[in-house]
Amino acid sequence: MFTVAVKNSLISHCESLLETHNFGHRYTANGTKEQQLTGIIGQCVVMSLFGLEKITGNSGFDNGVDLIVNNKTIDVKTMGRTTHVKPNYTNNFLKLQDYFKPDIYIFCSYHKRKKIVTICGWITKQAFIKKRRFYPKGSIRTRNDKTTFKTFADLYEIDNKDLNDVKNFNDLKTQIYRL
Repeated sequence: MFTVAVKNSLISHCESLLETHNFGHRYTANGTKEQQLTGIIGQCVVMSLFGLEKITGNSGFDNGVDLIVNNKTIDVKTMGRTTHVKPNYTNNFLKLQDYFKPDIYIFCSYHKRKKIVTICGWITKQAFIKKRRFYPKGSIRTRNDKTTFKTFADLYEIDNKDLNDVKNFNDLKTQIYRL
């Protein structure tokens, strides 16, 4: 895992996108504006690392493809947190997003208070399907700190330890280019 500071200008850009665009285009569980903001921030940080321009929202719904690197389609999945990420943390993935067809998922966490994105790791969709755990809507999930939440939709989970670990951006880039 590695961490990237998020510039206030990037956060402002993402906030302004949400004023004119709705990034939730599923039939349900589209996320609150705050959840959408978290996702857009994670996506923009990863795109910036790869030297790509910021998203504008003008191209419409992306069908689960946030960026293309080395001819591989990538979906960036970002969870909002108020703590630093630990190796034993879990990433959530809504089952209703499973029909999208990216080649790779990059899992991130956004620390809302510290304004940092942690790139937790990446995984191919095929490996994700083999390693993920399924929890039906209404399941009670227990976090590491022993607090619980009830799933509002069918949910998959994958732990950071099950992702391809990356030490820094060059490591991430090298691993993706080796596919």
